[in-house]
Amino acid sequence: MTNTSYLTVRPIEKSDFAAWLPLWDGYNRFYGRSGPTALAGEVTAMTWSRFFDAYEPVHALVAEAGGELVGLTHYLFHRSTTRIVPVCYLQDLFTAESVRGRGVGKALIEAVYDQARAAGCDRVYWQTHETNATAMRLYDQVAEKSGFVVYAKAL
Repeated sequence: MTNTSYLTVRPIEKSDFAAWLPLWDGYNRFYGRSGPTALAGEVTAMTWSRFFDAYEPVHALVAEAGGELVGLTHYLFHRSTTRIVPVCYLQDLFTAESVRGRGVGKALIEAVYDQARAAGCDRVYWQTHETNATAMRLYDQVAEKSGFVVYAKAL
């Protein structure tokens, strides 16, 4: 996949679970899903299993540096009412604090772009929290703001 002098971005492997889990937990802590509001273990287990199920549209890439996983991204392909080809939703992106500002996030996004192109997509999109100013500085460099506001309702 993507290689720099210190970084490799590649598809996740089943043997990566123990190294992926702390990154996943860090991502969820960042968004306030820890302690009493933590994701149920069943959600993490299902998310992990989907990466390896050929019938699921959910995929994962990891960034590796010095033999350690330092970043993750999860993305999925889906249909759209405004396109014939599928689109790609980049759902999760997280890098270890130790490598922030060193291009890991950008490399992961670029790798998702490559995967989306290979799948015949003509669009990749994602969302972030309005307070995530650090990430938005990167996002402003690699994509355009769509102007859409996201609404959600828990059911």
